[in-house]
Amino acid sequence: MESIKQVFRIGQGPSSSHTMGPRRAALMFLERNSDAARFRVTLYGSLAATGKGHLTNRAILAVLEPVAQTEILWEPQIVLPFHPNGMLFESFDGKGNKKESWTVFSIGGGTLANESFNEQEAKEVYAMHTIREIEQWCYETGHAYWEYVSLCEGEEIWDYLAEVWQVMQDAIKRGLEAEGVLPGSLNLRRKASDYMIRAKGYTASVKSRGLVYAYALAVSEENAAGGRIVTAPTCGSCGVIPAVLYHLRESREFRDSRILRALATAGLFGNVVRTNASISGADVGCQGEVGVACAMAAAAACQLFGGTPAQIEYAAEMGLEHHLGLTCDPVDGLVQIPCIERNAFAAARALDANTFATFSDGKHRVSFDQVVEVMRQTGNDLPSLYKETSEGGLAKKYE
Repeated sequence: MESIKQVFRIGQGPSSSHTMGPRRAALMFLERNSDAARFRVTLYGSLAATGKGHLTNRAILAVLEPVAQTEILWEPQIVLPFHPNGMLFESFDGKGNKKESWTVFSIGGGTLANESFNEQEAKEVYAMHTIREIEQWCYETGHAYWEYVSLCEGEEIWDYLAEVWQVMQDAIKRGLEAEGVLPGSLNLRRKASDYMIRAKGYTASVKSRGLVYAYALAVSEENAAGGRIVTAPTCGSCGVIPAVLYHLRESREFRDSRILRALATAGLFGNVVRTNASISGADVGCQGEVGVACAMAAAAACQLFGGTPAQIEYAAEMGLEHHLGLTCDPVDGLVQIPCIERNAFAAARALDANTFATFSDGKHRVSFDQVVEVMRQTGNDLPSLYKETSEGGLAKKYE
């Protein structure tokens, strides 16, 4: 299992698999073909079906077009066998001769792979790949999940997580200040600032929940506008963890050092899912994005409130279990409806999972690892029209 830096990637929205990944692929291809006279990029499957709404073409053109004329071709009905998010990059010289042809796939969280390389199989950082193993280690050694992260990653991980936390906070603050209409065909107005103002008019519990909504909306709207955010574990689910941690920092006055430890724990749980299943909406549906984000946020919150390793695992298990089967059916291919609202609801559900787990002794029948496996199987069983193609579900009904 590799570094949690692959779970928490800093970059521009609105999609880790449809924007960050293709942009990185274009940069890699350009390095080898900087003298090309022309480029052609063919997008397949989910990348073609929802690429325009996810700004995939803009991400690629921003890299290649300044160097040479670039043509984008769309093939939504062709799904390459390796992964639904396929890309074919081709370069040509001044005489029209093909210089290089490269097929690569954006497999989630901004990660790239094909038959010859896989960034998910990069440097091995963690010896244990399941929460069951890690939880047992915690009880045997007396350590916490975040201490396992520190042991495996080294002290430098804390500087990285400090940057991640700062970017998350900045996204919330920008999102709460911004108003107006989000880019795209839906003409969707930003809501975060309104929710924050209305929340402050209520007392206690309703105010608390309203602020959580506002924080999640703020980050998700920034993502939809192409702003700078952190994948957690993806762009489409980037509002959940920041909302939960920012709310707890503001309401309970947790120190930043404790927030960073909670982030480390969240990253560990997300990394286990990324290793043993998938965090790609095009691969397993939104259960792999918002569902995993909810599990990560629940684990982080439970740790902040002093949960035992078993209680933290239980909180994360509930966060993912109760999102099983969640489809990825973005209206018009935009990361807006239902994505933005889902982040707000998942943040609230993460806090509920923490509360439920802390009332328990941590014992339960279905383990987090079992739910991860079920999520993977469920994702495999979902028809492609429910996996980021905008060909079914809400996306179809809205037409």
